[in-house]
Amino acid sequence: MTSEFYRNIVIATDGSENTQRAISYGIEIAKLSGAIVHALYVVDTSSFSSIPMSSDGGWEAMFEILRKEGERAVSAVKYQGEAAGVEVREVVWEGNPSNVIIEFSENNNIDLVVMGTLGKTGLDRFLLGSVAEKVVRSSTVPVMVVRSGETS
Repeated sequence: MTSEFYRNIVIATDGSENTQRAISYGIEIAKLSGAIVHALYVVDTSSFSSIPMSSDGGWEAMFEILRKEGERAVSAVKYQGEAAGVEVREVVWEGNPSNVIIEFSENNNIDLVVMGTLGKTGLDRFLLGSVAEKVVRSSTVPVMVVRSGETS
């Protein structure tokens, strides 16, 4: 069964276990509708703005670690999608996560954004704000937020 309703779905991941349920939901929706999945990881460069730049390459090394983490995260989504017979495109961008998810979705004919709570709970969520909440409030593309299943 294919659907014209969902042709392109973004699954936003941060590589944490908390996003696994959202990945499963997104892949299942893509499988049922015949959609292409865009597995999106955002290297959060907004957190680097408070770190002083140094000449010893520390910032670059940290960025590279985060980029490789992102590549592993989207590769895991691709593996899971292909096992379900779903085409998955891997996307690693950098910037503020909520802004990038919105920008990517609005500029790439995305029909649905699927995301978990992206691992932030409790004090972290209070201090940093929720990426999912910011996306839900600002996106012109429909957003499905899937709870991780764990209670905090």
